[in-house]
Amino acid sequence: MKKLLGRLLGKGVSAVRPTCTAILAAAGSSQRMGGENKLLLPLAHTLRAVDAAQSVDEIVIAAREEDLLTYAELCKTYGIRKPVKVVVGGATRQESVLRAALEARADAKLLAVQDGARPLVTPELFDAVVLRAAVCAAAAPAVPVHDTIKLARDRRVTETPDRSMLFAVQTPQVFDAGLLKAALQSALTEHAALTDDCSAVERLGKEVYLTDGDEENIKITTPLDLIVAETILRRREEREAEE
Repeated sequence: MKKLLGRLLGKGVSAVRPTCTAILAAAGSSQRMGGENKLLLPLAHTLRAVDAAQSVDEIVIAAREEDLLTYAELCKTYGIRKPVKVVVGGATRQESVLRAALEARADAKLLAVQDGARPLVTPELFDAVVLRAAVCAAAAPAVPVHDTIKLARDRRVTETPDRSMLFAVQTPQVFDAGLLKAALQSALTEHAALTDDCSAVERLGKEVYLTDGDEENIKITTPLDLIVAETILRRREEREAEE
């Protein structure tokens, strides 16, 4: 896999791989963070990781209207080198991602949807998922679930799923561009309530393939998540300094 990744993403072979637009979903309301915009600092780290990914040709950020200028300035401050567009997101995640997808460059064969609130994604993970999607049209990173999960109705346990079959799905979730646009449009038209983009594609009967995720690729949803992320980032910086 590493040798293949190197051949596809190495210098001088850009024509070998499909053109890919990264979509950063950053139009959330941040309610669980007390109403303040939880995405600013995490988004900066996310942008830097996506900018460093060899598989990405451009970045489209779906943001709240009041954040458009802020995110544009963020790209300048952190020296993002790839072309960036910032568009107004919608009332739902599906609508936000679809709006961003429609603004992707016309020749984009793949769309990689990344949560703006996952600042610990690495360029290597991004490239690996894009490479997988180039082969199978729909791929996402995931990690095994370690806890025992219970299904319950009115707090009464109805089932205990086999833990070996359960995975926590992360981002980037990468898809054939036409497939993702069709899936999101279908979900919006039929008012389907979805929590990720893989679910939109699954609704159409299409298969999604999982790749190895990263335990550190957490989503910043609560203040506690932010503390954990800061600790991981500090540890990474210390390792880099030692090298």
